[in-house]
Amino acid sequence: MRRSDEIRDLYAFNRWANRRMRGVLAVLSEEEFRSDLKSSYPSIRDTLLHIVASEWVWVSRWQGTSPTGMPAAWNDYSRAQIDAQWAEIEMAHARFVEPLTDDQLDRPVAYTNLRGETFTQPLWQLLRHVVNHSTYHRGQLTTMLRQLGHGAVATDLVLYFRTYGGE
Repeated sequence: MRRSDEIRDLYAFNRWANRRMRGVLAVLSEEEFRSDLKSSYPSIRDTLLHIVASEWVWVSRWQGTSPTGMPAAWNDYSRAQIDAQWAEIEMAHARFVEPLTDDQLDRPVAYTNLRGETFTQPLWQLLRHVVNHSTYHRGQLTTMLRQLGHGAVATDLVLYFRTYGGE
């Protein structure tokens, strides 16, 4: 398998896992959605918004822009607005990774993080980081769901491969 195919698989997995998680979160009441559960980000809403903002920041960086933070309007987003924004970002990811070649994965990407520090790393590292980061926070969402007395949904990479086979 080519590295570029692996990246496309990882992003297909990420979209699948995010959709599964959003599906199970859809049953939450607004109170549950916004309840402070004492996690890295206080609520399920805030954790979702962090994932969305992070995925947006990274696609912006890959395209040559280093945002200094998420758009302020997002702080007031409803659940539906978060979902709609996330769908747009997932489409941007798909448009970005679809044409990538193996050689392009080695392209250095210079960016400035949210603390103003500058870094340069190969694109392949940054692409993998985003999927790993989202996976980490989906795990937190699973714990938060359980704290609220809800069941969780499996979003394991191996389950994705069992279901869709990968490339």
